[in-house]
Amino acid sequence: MPPVAPRPVAALGLLLLLVAAPACSTAPEPGPRGPAAGAGAWAGAGAWAGAAGPAAEGESPFWVDPDSPAARQVAAWEATGRYADAQVLRRIADRPVALWGRPGDPGPAIRRARAAAQASGRTLVLAAHNIPHRDCGQLPAGGAADARAYRGWIGAFADAVGDARALVVLEPHAVAHAVDGCVRAEHRAERYRLLSEAVDRLKRNRHTKVYLDAGDPAWIRDPADLAGPLREAGLDRADGFALNVSGFQPDAAVRAYGAKLSRAVGGRHFVVDTGRNGEGPLPGDRERASCNPPGRALGTPPTDRTGDPLVDAYLWVKGPGESDGTCRGGPAAGTWWPEQALGLARRARHVP
Repeated sequence: MPPVAPRPVAALGLLLLLVAAPACSTAPEPGPRGPAAGAGAWAGAGAWAGAAGPAAEGESPFWVDPDSPAARQVAAWEATGRYADAQVLRRIADRPVALWGRPGDPGPAIRRARAAAQASGRTLVLAAHNIPHRDCGQLPAGGAADARAYRGWIGAFADAVGDARALVVLEPHAVAHAVDGCVRAEHRAERYRLLSEAVDRLKRNRHTKVYLDAGDPAWIRDPADLAGPLREAGLDRADGFALNVSGFQPDAAVRAYGAKLSRAVGGRHFVVDTGRNGEGPLPGDRERASCNPPGRALGTPPTDRTGDPLVDAYLWVKGPGESDGTCRGGPAAGTWWPEQALGLARRARHVP
């Protein structure tokens, strides 16, 4: 039997531990905390398990950007002693958020993210958003100049993804805007053709999954109205459709809507953007309620363990904390807005 330490020594050791404990909890460890190393590839409903194996229980299989706006904000607040707010903001910084392809050349940013995602054994989540006549001139207006420019852009996007495991949400709002009449009639056939070609180009990458965006339940009220346009846009060759991108509709309403749409398109699966839907939508006019609504919260964290056989993943596609525009005192659309991000994180119900 090993010797027992004298009581005075043991008591002194306990006293030292008690004295040291408060000093260790004064401030959190600086810098963003990335996912645990060695976590595996996305293996959700209908998906695949990569060479690194599935993510451990409770972990997301998607890549977390250690240099995201939220992560940089955490570091900046910690550097100025704003520790409590920095800790709350980690609810965004420590979670995977989709990388949106840049106008012009999307390649450099995607290649950097691809390298990091592959090194960590995680799946890269991307959004392609550059279709001509994008958003019908509403903010953030933009998009490729014409069909030829778009084909070149989506080709560069797909080339940058390469053989990485990736999930791409294809052209948020593009189909719904065509269905609701926002897109002029002479542009609709071209839009569907370009989307269909984009599906085919992205699917040439053997580890890329593609989900065509289909709006949300408050937009196109009857999901059957989307069935034909989605098929014309290449849904039958995609992996499914995406719902609630940049939206605030609650999970239950989106799942019910998605199930109806799935039945109308032959049982296709879907993914849901849950980044800002924790408190549901702001009551009132849809257009006004969807632009920087106050009092909203983070929703279900990104995961491929959804508990619904039709839902392949919950994702944060629109970055929580990115402004919807200059409404309600916000900065330009797409600009990081730290105080809005902090509010979303404070009201989150899913706290790690």
